[in-house]
Amino acid sequence: MMPRPVCTILALNTGSSSIKFSLYESGDTEELLFSGSLTRIGLPDGRFSVTDPEGRFIDCERVDVPDHAAACRYVFSWITQHGPGMPDAVGHRVVHGGPRHTTPEKVTSELLDSIAEIVPYAPEHLPQALNAIRYAASELPGVFQVACFDTAFHSTMPPLAKLCPIPEEYRNQGVQRYGFHGLSYQYILSQLQAEGDPFARKGRLILAHLGHGASMAAVLDGRSVETTMGFSPAGGLVMSTRTGDLDPGVVLFLLQQGHLDSDGLRDMVNKKSGLLGVSGLSDDMRDLLDAEAENEQARLAGELFCYSARKHIGALVAVLGGLDMIVFTGGIGLYSPDVRERICSGLEFLGVQVDHEKNLNHSGIISTDTSRVVVKVIETNEEVTIVRETRRVLENG
Repeated sequence: MMPRPVCTILALNTGSSSIKFSLYESGDTEELLFSGSLTRIGLPDGRFSVTDPEGRFIDCERVDVPDHAAACRYVFSWITQHGPGMPDAVGHRVVHGGPRHTTPEKVTSELLDSIAEIVPYAPEHLPQALNAIRYAASELPGVFQVACFDTAFHSTMPPLAKLCPIPEEYRNQGVQRYGFHGLSYQYILSQLQAEGDPFARKGRLILAHLGHGASMAAVLDGRSVETTMGFSPAGGLVMSTRTGDLDPGVVLFLLQQGHLDSDGLRDMVNKKSGLLGVSGLSDDMRDLLDAEAENEQARLAGELFCYSARKHIGALVAVLGGLDMIVFTGGIGLYSPDVRERICSGLEFLGVQVDHEKNLNHSGIISTDTSRVVVKVIETNEEVTIVRETRRVLENG
């Protein structure tokens, strides 16, 4: 077989207050050239950093950028000055695709208009993604661009799992359960397949992306059948600053009693709740674990996070009709053995048995040799998924 021609692809992952970017050479494999990020957009003490494939700093400095437009200018200025030249393509993570966009697509004016129409679905993320796409078009004129939708992975969920129990007139406006972290889950599945793991194609898996945003997906025979997030990334598990599932009565109470208006509610649900809201101390699990011996609220926040995760695992197992494997990923899932062990504690009735030493040493497989359920830890890479999908769309014209 002839080797695939090598092309350079820039992957952009635009968040609500950050921009991550990676430049890859894509051929038969993906070779990282450099990766970087600009964080704390619109906040003091932002940080811009770029590292080489070995993790060594190429650039690192404090920056203050007031908004995403300024952040894009800063990032693209660095890329055009220090990169190897014009990339062959740019791939973008777009958080929400709505009901119409269930596969990666070439960026066109029609696509941008379509995404703009669904900005109310994800107002914390979509405006920033649109800004990055438009800025890339101006700074890299003529370069092929692809939108990779985080919701696309879950388009295989059965209609019943997508259904919101509200009147049809609202469901017809696109209100349904979508699910997120799809690019991460797609990468994890690809890694399992590359390892020749039989459960990747024929098995009952729970993939747990536990980071600042946290969700789980139930994967049956390689297809998403259920997930914890729903219409927005705010639902499901307790997260760093997001509520996760919240009784609608709480929202109504806060509105009716005049405690919060719609903007205040959005801010509370997305930025002031979760670990931060319960602890009153930090949204970072590392801080809470360090403080829990002396701080009861920090201990309570950590315990609630693990309880919420364990509860949702039980629900997803019911959907799958059993369980063959759990995979932990994301910042917390990858680096916190304490949280992994707490989540799995009490799941022995499902056949989950974690080896304490393997877990403490961050082994790839942390379950015991006799555990009926395999428990793995795999580092995710959404940018590689973006590169692969962008290459696929590029080759298809």
